[in-house]
This record gives sequence, structure tokens and C-alpha cells, in this order.
Amino acid sequence: MTVHSPCDALLVGGGHNGLVCAAYLARAGLKVTVLERRSVVGGAAVTEQFHPGFRNSVASYTVSLLQPRVIDELDLRGHGLRIVQRRRDNFLPLPDGRYLLTGAGQTAAQVARFSTRDAQALPAYQARLEAIAEVLRALALQPPPNITSDGWWKALPELLRGAGLGRRLLALDQTLRQELLDLFTISAAEYLDRWFESAPVKALFGFDGVVGNYASPYTPGSAYVLLHHVFGQVDGVKGAWGHAIGGMGAITQAMAASARAAGATIRTDAGVDQVLVEGGRAVGVRLHTGEILRARSVVANVNPKLLYQRLLRAEHVPPATAERMAHWRCGSGTFRMNVALDRLPSFTALPGEGDHLTAGIILAPSLDYMDRAYLDARAHGWSRAPIVELLIPSTLDDSLAPAGKHVASLFCQHVAPELPNGRSWDDHREHVADLMIATVERYAPGFAASVLGRQINSPLDLERDFGLVGGDIFHGALSLNQLFSARPALGQAGYRGAIPGLYLCGSGTHPGGGVTGAPGHNAAQVVISDLR
Repeated sequence: MTVHSPCDALLVGGGHNGLVCAAYLARAGLKVTVLERRSVVGGAAVTEQFHPGFRNSVASYTVSLLQPRVIDELDLRGHGLRIVQRRRDNFLPLPDGRYLLTGAGQTAAQVARFSTRDAQALPAYQARLEAIAEVLRALALQPPPNITSDGWWKALPELLRGAGLGRRLLALDQTLRQELLDLFTISAAEYLDRWFESAPVKALFGFDGVVGNYASPYTPGSAYVLLHHVFGQVDGVKGAWGHAIGGMGAITQAMAASARAAGATIRTDAGVDQVLVEGGRAVGVRLHTGEILRARSVVANVNPKLLYQRLLRAEHVPPATAERMAHWRCGSGTFRMNVALDRLPSFTALPGEGDHLTAGIILAPSLDYMDRAYLDARAHGWSRAPIVELLIPSTLDDSLAPAGKHVASLFCQHVAPELPNGRSWDDHREHVADLMIATVERYAPGFAASVLGRQINSPLDLERDFGLVGGDIFHGALSLNQLFSARPALGQAGYRGAIPGLYLCGSGTHPGGGVTGAPGHNAAQVVISDLR
């Protein structure tokens, strides 16, 4: 057993937030080591060859929420990152041959084809969401008030932070303050019903309320998930979605390059078996190989449930945290596929090639369809009429496939994180993959015949390969009791863990999931302050 001398910080997990945190710590002059279990850094934001000659983003698959400040301060562009905006936002083909195609200044005209009233409501809807999203953007890069039982002298900074938040919220008019409260508590369907009458229009916007969210659009709280997906931006265009040239791995490779340039050490094939605690303080880790590394701080870029239930011995976890993690809700209902194609799909609703194929293609014609998909998954294990979002990144990035060929990402909902009756995803993954291909085939005849190869990630695969407990892409559901000062628990919202010397920097902390870099950025500022 080898024991290494201490460094300032050990980062457990080389996903994007861990890399961001490491880069900021190294830039502050701290001695930092990142430990990644897999042979490549990036966590769920990686690009890999999955079929000879075909590469794609394996798990995470599109860009919008990545913080501009992180891009600029870590000079990710200087380290090779290039992001291009989709030419169209979303494409919703319908079973009856109609379609909705948004973006490129055509959204209102497209909506008017289904409802004049909805087209008239659209500007106010977008303005409301944008005003609220602007507040969330500002809050994303600062810790929320950390509610603890310490004396008033320790609580004072948190009270002041809460007062600052209050002033920001008071800057919204009363209507917007009420709207924000509603968005945290009501369902996506209830919110959209206030604005629109057309089922396809509500489906187009309502998809954001269920993506990565194992819930019905009629589930209270799903309106916030919708909001969470609209406060991003690409190259200053708010609400836009884009693609990283080279796939999502290009983002994390640029982050790794930035961290290394600042002096951080990054180790792959270095899985952590245990966080070591001495005298009530986190002092290092033991790797799967038995190697011991010591540090002044341990920063965990993993699901909080994984940290407290697997990486720490039970006697080192305070009872309140143990109870919180027993009830920490994970599972995003996600079945993720990549397919190699010998040609572009042709949709019945809009045949042939066109910029609609650069969009997010949503196969879910109504909120009621999404509701049935959820209920079916709960009863059966997977939706027999599933929700599928199809992206074809090779329409924007010809580096991913051979000339004339293409790759597609299928982000599929709903599937149960754990199958009922003790069944295993290993026994059903191929059948469900066939179902997802068949779902696309119904809208784009010939799609199944064009598939040259496929990569399948069931919820179990996502957990085994990327540490996404229950396949949860957010490291914990974005429900009201798991957000803001309660993420991951009251008293730990400030990125400090349940014991001294332990910190959290992953998506299970504020502001939540998605490839944002915000948790890594925020946690780094806390670690720097404490170590100095």
C-alpha cells in the first residue's frame, strides 16, 4: 500500500464539474489532483466511437446551459472548444402529417398555423419566462443561503445572502414574483394551459418539463423542470441550443486542458473506493488499487447518494445526512441511444433534407401522450409508446461520421430506473432499444433500415458506466424539496459536506443538473476561501 503526501484538494470524479472545480483551484495556486474511475475524463460528457467510423456524445448530448463565465474564465475556446448554434430549435412532427418547426424567426408563424390565439400569446409567454430565467442565471453562480443550526454570528453571512436574494426577487414586479412561485410548485401542464390552447403547441414546450424528469407533465413541480431548461444560452443568444464540434467530449477535453495548464494533475483509471476520515475530518481517499492519497480537502463530484452511502463508512455519516440520503430521489426515466445511419431520415410530415434535421426532433404529440408514457412506465417498466427526442449532430458537425453518413442521438423517456418484479435491464435493453427505433420509424419510414449500428444505455448502464445513480442525469430530481438551500440537504447548500474537509461540487448541488459548470465554479470559490 502506497501512501502519498498531502495535496490541497483531491477531486473525486473527473466529470465536467470536477474539471471546472479543479481548474479554478489550480488557478488559485492550490495543488490539485483529479481522480477519474474511467480511462477518459469527462464523466457523462464524453465523445466516443461506438461503431467503426462513427463517433458521438455518449450520454450528455447537447449544449445550452454551459455558463459563459466558465467558458471565458477558463479560456475553453483557447483550448479548442467551438460551439455552433442549431439552425432550428425544435421540430415536432405529428402522426396526422402536420408539424411544428420553431426557430429562425419563424416560431410565431408556425404556432399560428395551429392557433392564432396561441401565436398572440407567445411573445408574452416568452417575455415572462425570460424575465424569470434572467434571475435564475444570476443565482446560478452563487451559493444559496445555507440554513444551519449555528449561532447567529455564523448564520449572519447566510442571512445577508438571503437578503441579497430577496432584493433581487423584489426587483421583479408582483406578477412575476407570483409566476416564479407557481413555476416552482405547479405542473408544466397547468402552466402551459394558462397560455395556450393547441395540444401540439403545449407538447412542444411541455417536453422540457419531462426531459430527464421521471414524471408526468401533470406532476406538480414539473413546471420548474421546464424553466430549468430555458435559462441557457449559446454565444449570447438566450434560450438557444447548440452543438460542440467534436461532441460533448470536446467541452470536457477543453476543461481538462485548462486545468492541466493551470497546474492540476488528472489521473484516469483511478477509481476511489473510500473517502478516509480521521478525527471526524475527511483527510484523503483510498483507491480501488489500495493506494492512499491524503489531502487538506476532498471534493466529491458524484451523486450525493453515492458519496454518503458508498464512499463513506456509515459511522462517519451524521444521522441526519444518512436519513436525507435514504430519501434522496434519483431516477430520470432515461434510456439513451446512439445510432449510426447510412442516410438522413425522411419524415412523413416534412420529407427530405432541410434545416429541420438540425433541430431537436420531438416525438410526443401531446401532453396526454406524455402522461400515458409515464403511467405506462410505472406499471410496465417502460413506455410502450415512448417519448423520443432525436438529434442528428452530424448535420452540424461532419467530423462525427464518414462522408454521406450520419449519427443520431436518441434521448428516450419514460423508462423505470429499476424494473418492477425484480427484472434486470440487462435482460430487456435490446427489446426496448428496438421499440425506440420503431417509434422513430412510425414518423420517418425507412429509419430502421438505415441503422448501421447502435449503442444502448439503459438506466442501469448509465449507473454502471457513469455513476448516474438510477440513471439520473441530474444527480437527484429537480423537485422543490431538492432544490436551492435544500440541495443536497439543509446545511450543505454551501458546497461544504456533512463533515469538515469534505466538499461537494457535482450536479447534486445548486443549481442542479445539466452541463453548466456552475456547481464546479461555485464549490471552487468556497474551497479556496476555506483553504486560504
